Amino acid sequence: MTQEKLAEFVARTAEEFGIPGVAVGVLVDGEELTAAHGVTRIGTSSPVDEQTLFHLASVTKTFTATAVLRLVGQGKVELDAPVRRYVPDLTLSDERATEGITVLNLLNHTSGLDWNLIDTGTEADSLPGFVARMAELPVIAPPGSRASYSQAGYNLLGRVVENVTGLPFERAVKELVLDPVGLANTFFDLDDVIVRKFAVGYNRDEDGTMRAAQPWKAWRAGSRGNNPGGGIVSSVSDALKWARFHVETDDELVRGMREQTVELRASTLGDGFGISWFLREIDGVRTIGHGGSGNGQFAELLIVPERNFAVVSLANAGPDGYVFNQAVVRWALENHLGVVERDPEPLPYDEARAREAAGRYEIDAMNVDIATDGSVLTLVVGIKPEIRAASEVEMPPDYAPAAIGFLPDDEYIVVEGGLKGQRGYFSRDTAGSVVGVDLSGRLFTRTS
Repeated sequence: MTQEKLAEFVARTAEEFGIPGVAVGVLVDGEELTAAHGVTRIGTSSPVDEQTLFHLASVTKTFTATAVLRLVGQGKVELDAPVRRYVPDLTLSDERATEGITVLNLLNHTSGLDWNLIDTGTEADSLPGFVARMAELPVIAPPGSRASYSQAGYNLLGRVVENVTGLPFERAVKELVLDPVGLANTFFDLDDVIVRKFAVGYNRDEDGTMRAAQPWKAWRAGSRGNNPGGGIVSSVSDALKWARFHVETDDELVRGMREQTVELRASTLGDGFGISWFLREIDGVRTIGHGGSGNGQFAELLIVPERNFAVVSLANAGPDGYVFNQAVVRWALENHLGVVERDPEPLPYDEARAREAAGRYEIDAMNVDIATDGSVLTLVVGIKPEIRAASEVEMPPDYAPAAIGFLPDDEYIVVEGGLKGQRGYFSRDTAGSVVGVDLSGRLFTRTS
């Protein structure tokens, strides 16, 4: 792989998907290659470069988890300890869960907590305020019984960090992680962002028009309550340093984050969770990674530790920023490691199975509607209308209907649109009826 070859691919692919601005970095045998294309803001000539700031969204979880592991190494946190040891005021809707959830359950998404609290209001724009309202969040499974991706779990981890260190979460992460790794261009606070070059996020309207995404982060601009799960902002240059740290670290606890703690079934996220990392075997090669989707901004980080390889891709438009990032990761794997990732071929349309699966599925904040017209099964993912209507800020648009195809064993794959390539499965009760659908590691429960 050469700098020129990378730059040519990045430019061509960004144009193909209509992304205004992108930044890509590849770590190859200790050498860092970067390429950027496009502009930070439509209507300007300000180019994206390796220092341009993007919202990394859920990639933040890898920083939060690493900070917690630093505290474990200092003897201040125990992975198997109940969270209530560190957050005594924690109250959930299920008292057994309140007492039983451990720090590790939060780190590997086995807490049983639903996805998140949405638009919780100004009183909850802090981690204490967020935790104070967690009794409103459904508990969807007993702690430790299954994996279901939870933003709320990571925000709760942020309160653990605050209580143990006596510092605001953001300062604690800076002292525990950012400064030691040398990440001088990575921030939480918007005051740090606006005085530097940053990429404006965009969402595409139904007529194809690009509209600037507001708020700039997916949540209320001043909110600290979501920072541990998705608030970090960084550049492709710093993201590569972060990847290099996890490749080269000799900290045994941090290296242990790569080891599987729970298995995932038929998930795009991977074959299992380590500690924060999604673990996937691709064409016989073990990888770790994490993605992030904000309001009009998408990030992807994938690392192959044993091959001293990593790729970072950042894009400032939705929904095609996700598809762009996946294309970059696959190209980099193939062109450097000879590793080829192929999507499984869906089975022919089955009317009986389609009608069995059709219906509405929900989590606390979102709906998944699956429907059939007799020849195609489609999936629509959207924020609940009542939550969108009550929100004081603009929220990302819903995904347009996209065709999905069945795979064996009640599994499926999305075959078009902004979620193309996403995999999941339908779950059944003891009577054999479809009662849920797994999408992006989250369990949506059937309601109709």
